[in-house]
Parts: sequence; C-alpha cells; structure tokens
Amino acid sequence: MVPNFQELMRPVLECASSGEVKIGDVVEQVADKLALSQEDRDLLLPSGRQTRFANRVHWAKSYLKQAGLVKATKRGHFIITDRGRQALDDQAVAIDKSYLEQFEEYQDFQARTRDTADGGAGNQSDLDDSATPDEVLRAAHKKINAALSAELLDRLRDASPAFFENLIVELLLAMGYGGSSEDAGRALGQSGDNGVDGVIDQDPLGVDQIYVQAKRYAEGNNIGPGAIRDFFGALNLKRAQKGIFVTTSSFSPEAQKTAGDLGMRIVLIDGAELARLMIRYNIGCRDEDVLHLKKIDEEFFE
Repeated sequence: MVPNFQELMRPVLECASSGEVKIGDVVEQVADKLALSQEDRDLLLPSGRQTRFANRVHWAKSYLKQAGLVKATKRGHFIITDRGRQALDDQAVAIDKSYLEQFEEYQDFQARTRDTADGGAGNQSDLDDSATPDEVLRAAHKKINAALSAELLDRLRDASPAFFENLIVELLLAMGYGGSSEDAGRALGQSGDNGVDGVIDQDPLGVDQIYVQAKRYAEGNNIGPGAIRDFFGALNLKRAQKGIFVTTSSFSPEAQKTAGDLGMRIVLIDGAELARLMIRYNIGCRDEDVLHLKKIDEEFFE
C-alpha cells in the first residue's frame, strides 16, 4: 500500500540529512527504505504520467519546503535546513501537517491556500461538508494551484536577475504582447538600460514599445512609491508611454496610488498576479492532467 504524503515527510527529511539530494533519487531511496513492493512503485496516477508514490513524495517535499524544513538549491535538488534537522532529532514526534502548523511560513502558506481555494468566502471545511462533488473538485483544483503559485514564487526569488528578466519578457510574449514578430521581446541586461529591464515591440518596426521593470524581492519586501517614480523617470528618458512593473512581492498602497497619479499608463503586477499568469500561460509549469466534467445533454434526450 502506498503511504500518504504526510507519512512520507520524515523519510524524505531523512534522505536529505546527509547533504544535497535530487528529488528523483529521493523517490527511489524512500521506496527502498519502506520496502515498497514493485506493484506499489509502479502504480500510476490516472493521468498515466507519474507514479502515485512519486507524486506523494513530491508533495511531501513541497509541504516541508513551505514550512522551512528543506530548501531548494537548484533544479530538482534540495537540502535539509537546521529546522529540518531539529525535527528529525525528535524521534517521538510525527512530522505531518499538524506539526508544520507551528511555523509561521507554513501558516502564511495555509492562509494563502485557503484564501485562493474558497475565494474568501469562509471556512474551507464548511465547503467540504456541504459542497457538491464538482464544487469539491474545483476547490481542490484551486488549492493545488495555490501550492503551485507559492512554489513558483519561491523558485523565482532564488533565480538570477537575468533569468527573472527573461522570464517576464517570455511571459508577456506568451500573453500576446508583441504581436507576431519573432524578435518582439528582449531583456536589456544590466548595463545601459537606464532603469529598464526589458522591452516589447508592439509593431514590426518597434515604433510602439512597452518597457518592463522587474524586481525579484522577498515576500514582505514591498515596492514603495520611490521605485515607481524612478521607473516613471526611466520611461520619460525613453519617451515611452507604456510600462509594466513586475515584482515577486507586493506594492504598497502608496506605490499603487503613485502609479495611478503619474498620468502615464503603468501597469503593476505583484507576486500573486505574476504566479497566476504563469500558470495560465504555462510559463515555468506544464499541464500534468486534464479532467473533463460531464453533464447530461438535455437536448439529446428531448
């Protein structure tokens, strides 16, 4: 029988206790540690693209990361943190969701997940008790996307500035900015950009352009009005009329007011909106499965 993802949290931590590990290797190591049968190892999800066991190991690692017990290092790799080692030292404690709730980072993650899943309408447990099956499915979908959003923002904050700037340009092109031109978008780099990180040509000749500012900030390190005014000045130097300011954190109320008062079209995209757009346009993520919700075709029976 395949253990649930909470039962896999301690084994995942134990695999990381000796140093940096690759998630694919951890799947095999935990399976060996638990003496999982070949049948259980090979059991696939309905999508047929991943085994159920590997999926649960990935979720265990994801929850541990949200609580600060492990930390991502590079693509597909992670290490245990001091907090994770402290959890392992206490052999009597069960490392599960209840245990993780003591950590502020995990509480913030849960709060974001609940807000996304129920749309701010109330307690998610109320929905689970009284909702129709399709409502439960949609709520679960939103909860999965909330976890994915948190993971995407964590990855972006750990990435290099050049990677982040190129990603923003790629996202805007995927959204349809730049029209059909193959070279419509580009990151400008570190030198000579006058406070601008990227540009999108709205026409083949580049007569109409949108300039981009990208700030890769930690959660809580919000953008203030000064940064908006600096971006406004950079746009004026380039005689530009359109700008997009993107951050992995948030904009202070003063920054939002400043953007609205400057008399130029400056669009603000905070971390939550950035993650939502990345998921919608498959930037940094991909479709794992497609579920079709069916209903009776009344016209057919008439």
